[in-house]
Amino acid sequence: MPEDDLPETLHVTSAEQLRAVSNLTRHRIMAMLRFEPATITQIAERVGLAKGSSSYHVRLLERAGLVKVVRTRKVRGVTERYYAIAARSIVLPEPGEGQPDVLMRNAVADLEAASADSERHVRMAHLRLTEEQYEELGARLEELADEYRQLSDPSLPDASLVFALFRPAPRNQGGSDAE
Repeated sequence: MPEDDLPETLHVTSAEQLRAVSNLTRHRIMAMLRFEPATITQIAERVGLAKGSSSYHVRLLERAGLVKVVRTRKVRGVTERYYAIAARSIVLPEPGEGQPDVLMRNAVADLEAASADSERHVRMAHLRLTEEQYEELGARLEELADEYRQLSDPSLPDASLVFALFRPAPRNQGGSDAE
């Protein structure tokens, strides 16, 4: 599917869309469809689902407008549908204070499910930055992610990049960290 046919961005705004994308299985289906269209059977094989489960999850994503049918073909009298992600970028709403971050939860679940034998690059760094440095780092991380997204080749193995640059909630300055 030519990428030119996709809208640049789809903003998740409805409760139905948020419920659809919050599920880890549907998150994995969307990640797979980001690179190439696939049938229900292909999705089931690649994500490790039963065909019926694959169909159920894809129907929910389609109903929410997050995936769409991009082509069909007749195979032995049956119409085979190829699904693809609905936009180049799916933007989730910011979680409210104290609310779960769906994207980070799904990313951590994918990281935990990854083969222990595979190479991983995981690092956490605590920084103290000026507002200007903070904004610059955020922009550089986004540019780097965009640069490597352009290099993505559907024929190569999957790799996921997740980053979170945020200012943590203020700590209780009067108490001890050991409590």
